[in-house]
Amino acid sequence: MATAFILINAELGQETNVIEILEKIPAVKETNHVYGVYDLVVKVEAESMEVLKEVLHLRIRPVEGVRSTMTLIVTD
Repeated sequence: MATAFILINAELGQETNVIEILEKIPAVKETNHVYGVYDLVVKVEAESMEVLKEVLHLRIRPVEGVRSTMTLIVTD
């Protein structure tokens, strides 16, 4: 199992829309609005690192309103 926390900068006013879209992705286990440098923190769990990369590159980054991401991969 691969787990990561994705820090997301969203377009101004798009945070709620981004969360609604992300919550429909099965690998997304938790979404949170946060204050600070980033707007959202998303917990993602996948079967492998390869699947985790696919979720990030094909499902999360293309979401309208996502400006940038930073991925924190959890180590065992």
